[in-house]
Amino acid sequence: MLKRKTKNNNGRKGQLLIVGSFLIIIGIGILGGKLVNNYLDKKQEQDLINNFYEQQEEYVVDVPVMEEELVKEEVVEQEEKKETTTPTINYIAVIKIPKIGLEKGLASKGSYWNNVNRNIEILSESDMPDVENGNVILAGHSGNSGVSYFRKLNKLQNDDTVSIVYNGKEYKYKMVNSYEIEKNGYAHIVRNAEKSTLTLITCKHNTNKQIVVICELIEVI
Repeated sequence: MLKRKTKNNNGRKGQLLIVGSFLIIIGIGILGGKLVNNYLDKKQEQDLINNFYEQQEEYVVDVPVMEEELVKEEVVEQEEKKETTTPTINYIAVIKIPKIGLEKGLASKGSYWNNVNRNIEILSESDMPDVENGNVILAGHSGNSGVSYFRKLNKLQNDDTVSIVYNGKEYKYKMVNSYEIEKNGYAHIVRNAEKSTLTLITCKHNTNKQIVVICELIEVI
């Protein structure tokens, strides 16, 4: 009788070992898949940013273009967009925040990709960096999702720098203030209207608050 019990115990241990090994393999596969997807997403983003920078280099070259040629280029771009189910990403600017290791492309206001659930969003009330005494307003998610580009925004302090590359120039800002507001669908922005500013908005994770960061333009390169 003792021998039979020993055999049964050994059989159960063997089954548990097989099940445990199987679960470990599944876990490794899931983790590996996430790592691969993250790598591919980062590579695609870097390729898009590099392409944007190449276009900026072309932009600063003063080459006369006939109006008819411009019209033809716009028609071609529209036809290409119709052929794809998901619109391609064409960045018009790149935001860089060295303090939190962020470098992210920005799409135009009317773009499919200019949406806080897909990217950092340029709000409709926002000016562009080249508007004198204007206010660039950007919103991004915090948290832990793949689109939480402003997850570390709360780490910024006064005098930290933020840059936006736009139309062949780099607009460099420094942070001058940050404050919290209630999350109610509106953002009360307090800034110096006599200066060109950049406003960054995100939610304070796990609260009903939002963080507003105010930066002022200090240099255009």
